[in-house]
This record gives sequence, C-alpha cells and structure tokens, in this order.
Amino acid sequence: MTTQAIAINAAARQRYLFVLLSLGFVMTGLEITLLGPLLPQFIARWSLNDSQIGLFFPVEFGCSLAGVWLASLLTHYFGTRVPVLAGYFLMAVGLATVNASSMTVALVALAALGLAYGLVVPGTNLTVAEIAGERSASLVSLVNFAWSAGAVSCSPLVLLALRRQLLPEMLYTAAAFTLVLTFFFLFTEFPVPSHKTPSLSGPAPAVGAAITMALATLFFLYVSVEVSLGSWAAAHVKRIVGSGEGWSTVAPMFFYGGLMLGRVSAPLILRRIREYRLVLSMLLVVLVASTAVILAKNRPTAFIGLTFAGLGCATVFPIYVSWLSRWYGRSANRVSGLMFSMSSVGSAVGPWLVGEVSTHAGGLRAGLGVPLAAVAAMLVLLLLVRRQAAA
Repeated sequence: MTTQAIAINAAARQRYLFVLLSLGFVMTGLEITLLGPLLPQFIARWSLNDSQIGLFFPVEFGCSLAGVWLASLLTHYFGTRVPVLAGYFLMAVGLATVNASSMTVALVALAALGLAYGLVVPGTNLTVAEIAGERSASLVSLVNFAWSAGAVSCSPLVLLALRRQLLPEMLYTAAAFTLVLTFFFLFTEFPVPSHKTPSLSGPAPAVGAAITMALATLFFLYVSVEVSLGSWAAAHVKRIVGSGEGWSTVAPMFFYGGLMLGRVSAPLILRRIREYRLVLSMLLVVLVASTAVILAKNRPTAFIGLTFAGLGCATVFPIYVSWLSRWYGRSANRVSGLMFSMSSVGSAVGPWLVGEVSTHAGGLRAGLGVPLAAVAAMLVLLLLVRRQAAA
C-alpha cells in the first residue's frame, strides 16, 4: 500500500471515529442535562426544598469526578477505548433507571450517569484535539456542538414524554441507542497520541504553576456556571408568575439552544477573532444575560436571557480545552486529569451552592447569583493568563 493510500485510510478512520464520538456526545449532552427538566418532577414527587434537591447535583457530578480519575487510570493502562466503553455502558444503565419511584434508586442512577460522564468526556475532547492538530479549537467546538444538540433535545423530549405519559419508554429508547453506540465503539480504533502536530511536538512547553492553577480554576468556574444555569432554569422559570408546567420543562432548551448555535458557528468566528479576545467578549455576554435571567419577571425575558447566556458560554470551554492541548504539549494528557477533575468539582459544587443560597437567602433569584459571581471571577482570572494565551 502506498504512502498516499495509507494516509487516505487513516483520514477515513479518523472521520469515522469523529462521527461516532459526535453521536456519543449527543447522548452525553442528553444524559447529563436530564436532571434539569426532571427537577420539578422530583421536587413534587418527594416534596423536596431547594437545599434538598441541590444535593442531587453533588451525587451526580461528584461521581463524574470519580469517573475522570478512573478514566485517567484506565487510559494509562488500557488506552482510551476502555473508559469510553465503560462510560457508555453505565450511561445506558443510568438512563434506564433514573425515573424510578424510589429516590434511592434515582440517586444511584444519577451516580451512574455522572460516572459515565466523567469516563467519556476527557477522552473524547482530547481525542478530537489530537485528531485536529492546529484546528483543535474549531473541531473541539464541533464535537461540543453535538453535545449541545443532545442537551437541547432533552427538554422537549421530556416534555413530550410527560404529556403523553411515555417518559419510561423515552428513557428506555435512549438507553438502547446508547448500548448500540457502545457496540460500535467496541470495534473502533482510537489513536495513540503521536505528537506530530506543531501544537504537540517537541519538548513540553514550560508553563508556570500560577498559570496551571489559573487554568484549572477557569475549568472549575466555567462548568459550574454552565451546569448551574442549565440545571436550575426549569425550576426558576416555573416560579415566575404565570409560568405553566410545560413552559418550565422546556426552559433549559433555550440555554442549550444558545449553546448549540454558538458552537456550530464557532469555527467561523475563530477564523476572525483571537481566542483570548473572544473568551472575554463572550463572558461579558454571559454576565449581562445571566443578570437578565435573575431579574426576569416574565417568561419571554427569562428565555431571551437564557438563550444569550448559552450563546455566550458556547466557545469558552472549547477554547479552554484548546489552550490545555497547546500550552502543555506532550504533558497535556497528564495535566488533563487535573483540569477535568476541576470541571467535575465545579459541576457538583456550583448547582449545589445555588440550592443552598436559594434556601437560606430567600429564593432562586439569590441562588442564581452564584453563577453570576463565577463569571465575574473568570473575567479577573483571564488577566492572569493573558500573556500565555497570546503566545
């Protein structure tokens, strides 16, 4: 086989893997955002207050942290295919059991979904960054667009299933599709990091401890903002005067719809605007939009605010992942454990803190001040990494 034929073959395998990873991320986006539209149901089913329901998030996302650590260990010994396979299998189990009448079973299912998320996400993002090379920010944005598509579809699917009393059937179908994906991943080759692209070749760049901790904190803060806004949107909108059950269920769709729109347009935007400037601009959008959500007195204002908050969030995480890959070169796989662990901690702490503040400070308007403060903190931290980002 000629060198050209080998290259074409390798490119075809990479495209096939990218398609599978994107389909998998659709299901990942759906499963990890499922708690948001189900939140009003769980609150009513077990008569929970915001502080009590807020504990559901540390269960799910605390297990996602365990998943990140387990993924790092499994990848070291067995490669990335093993944690991805394990993740999608656990995802299927969690989807099939999360709507249980027993709160204990539901919590175990959420733990399985969180563990699955932690197993799948780091390998997927870094594999795509490895495939993309210098275009890593654009391609990571596209695979996260697939995640957004799953997140957007979650709320309307839950609403439709609830109205037709088909929620168990919808969840069983999602579980079955996830099992099919698991089967395909079983026979798919994952690349071994070659470090032949300019961003990954040569000696590992020297990155100071202060920059590393700043980037880790950015991962923590960003994911806490995204999960907090998406997860509490339904409960917040339901408490706005005149909001019906159906409208509250689809509220997260507006946030994740903005996220999806931003990620599909990200490759185009990144050709014209430097990454650092784009992150600053988008975080300012999130700051203003989140304030509008908090102060909203009607559904349209809340939905518009949620849409623009999602749009602002869209490019932030992919750019952080791109910086991780580019700044650390050969050391990226090692450092990624810290970064994605901080993401998982943010996922658990942010929404839980929203519930705590809401219960003790008079409502969700106060609670949603938590992600607002996190956005402001990110803007400050970005000043610390400005020189590194410009390099």
